[in-house]
Amino acid sequence: MKNPIGIMQGRLSPAVNGKIQAFPWDNWVKEFYIAKEIGLDLIDWIVEADRLHENPLLTAQGSKTIKTLISKTGIRIGAVCADYFMDCPLLRCSSSELKERLEMLDLLIDRLNNLGIKYLELPFVDNSAIKDKIEFQQIIEIFKPRLGKAYQLGVTFAFETSLPAATFKAFLSALNHPAARANYDTGNSASIGYNPKEEIEAYGELVVTVHVKDRILNGGTVPLGHGNTDFATCFSMLRARKYAGPFILQVARSGDEIESARKNLAFVKNFWVSEDYVKE
Repeated sequence: MKNPIGIMQGRLSPAVNGKIQAFPWDNWVKEFYIAKEIGLDLIDWIVEADRLHENPLLTAQGSKTIKTLISKTGIRIGAVCADYFMDCPLLRCSSSELKERLEMLDLLIDRLNNLGIKYLELPFVDNSAIKDKIEFQQIIEIFKPRLGKAYQLGVTFAFETSLPAATFKAFLSALNHPAARANYDTGNSASIGYNPKEEIEAYGELVVTVHVKDRILNGGTVPLGHGNTDFATCFSMLRARKYAGPFILQVARSGDEIESARKNLAFVKNFWVSEDYVKE
């Protein structure tokens, strides 16, 4: 089976204000055409707090443009990465802030349904990390009532956390719903020092999206193959569990983002794609 390979939005454009990841306001339309030229299958869309309500995903005109671009290029939106919740976490906030953030969560579910996007990636790392048992339970209580609606609308939550493997598996088991699944980030796990064999053995069957990244132990993002990510183990373990979802390039910036994207696409194919890979 062919797994689609995509790229995180903005990784085909110059960095915005020096950030490694940000919405590419000046270049987001062009990225669809670049992705097609390179041979990618999809884009992982970013929704962040900056200029939130201007994000094309959340506007009527923007949604029309997105649908046109998908039709013209064949490049789909594989997932939406809700970086908004990094700056505006669902934890450690006031009741009024939580209400506003939950309204955004509900809006995102509706927008994904409108555009036929299956996965909503929810980062609970760094500023939004789950830090103790109380916060663990708070997130369970936030998402449990929303799982049914998400499922009915064809949306799956892909949670990314910095929790240890057994704890993350317990989190997903507590939600106990087909709309509650995992995003696996190869680089973030490596930077914490987690063992990919233990992680994927624990919850690999629940992984629905994979961010391909390399990081140094206790350090930042580096070019693929130059950090502590054990790609051989990651890919072999995912293959053994018949992983059928997308691989998303969420890689270090180089200054020549398009050439890097070509090389990183080849990197993933070398590890994963067998002789039956046929571009649709």
